[in-house]
Amino acid sequence: MHPSYKKQLLLLQIELVKLQRHFIQCNNKILVIVEGRDAAGKDGVIKRIAEHLSPRETRIVALGKPSDKEKSSWYFQRFVPHLPSASELVLFNRSWYNRAGVEHVMGFCTEAEYEEFFVSVIEFEHMLIRS
Repeated sequence: MHPSYKKQLLLLQIELVKLQRHFIQCNNKILVIVEGRDAAGKDGVIKRIAEHLSPRETRIVALGKPSDKEKSSWYFQRFVPHLPSASELVLFNRSWYNRAGVEHVMGFCTEAEYEEFFVSVIEFEHMLIRS
């Protein structure tokens, strides 16, 4: 790592720790979604973000392939148990946006499921914002 990069990274990580202390004190919650192709550097970004944060208030969620039960449930249901609680920061290594990208392109969802995603995602995210 270049010395100027390391210095800048450390300064940014200090700001993240300050942010975490602030939202813990305010009893807020933060959800960060990291999307990207395979080998795009998502894991490295998540590692750098979480590196100095409190492990008690920070979780990383990387859901695997949905089970048969999850496939038969409301699409967003598998993500809900992993959403942050008060004073918590959760980083999603990929999220529900997979339905609009990878799943659709690779044929892992039907055209109807793809269309339903776009109808539902806006209200789902409004619910998250309101909470």
